[in-house]
Amino acid sequence: MDGSLPPDDPWARPPGADDATVEATGKLSEALEWVERARGHLYEFHQLMGRADLTFGEAADMLAAAGHGPLADRVGAEVVGRNVLHGRWTFQVVEEFDDCYYRPAAAVEADVRDALVAGRRHVYEAELKEARRTAGRPHHECRPTGEGAAGATDPSARPDDGA
Repeated sequence: MDGSLPPDDPWARPPGADDATVEATGKLSEALEWVERARGHLYEFHQLMGRADLTFGEAADMLAAAGHGPLADRVGAEVVGRNVLHGRWTFQVVEEFDDCYYRPAAAVEADVRDALVAGRRHVYEAELKEARRTAGRPHHECRPTGEGAAGATDPSARPDDGA
C-alpha cells in the first residue's frame, strides 16, 4: 500500500512510516482486537455465571418450598456462592485478567503506535479501504458525509473527491 490519503487525514500514514511498519502496527492492533474479543467473552462468562448462581439459589428456594429441604440445603451449600476457580468468583477473574494482561497489552499497543505511526489508529485498514473502494460510487465514500454522519463535523473529514 502506498499511503495515498492526504497528510491531514486522521488515518493517513505519517511521514517516514514505511509499508513494513504500517503492516506491523496493523498486525499489533489486530492482536489487541483479538484480546478485546476474548475480554468480551470473559465478561460474558462473568455474567452467565452470575445468572447461573442466582438461578441455583432460586432453585434451592423452590426445592425447599416444595418440601425437599435436604436437597435444597445441598444445592445451597455445595453450589450457591461457590468459587469458579480456587478462591475466585468471576469478578475476580475479570479483574485479574484486566490487570495482568489486558491493560499491559493495550498500553504496549498504544506505545508502539505512538512511536511508529504518530499514535494513529487503523492506518493499515484506512489504506486498505482506500485501495479497495470504488471512488465515486454510492457507499464507497472516502469518509462520512452529511448531517449525523460520524466524523461529518470533523474538519479532517473530507467528502469523496472521486480519487
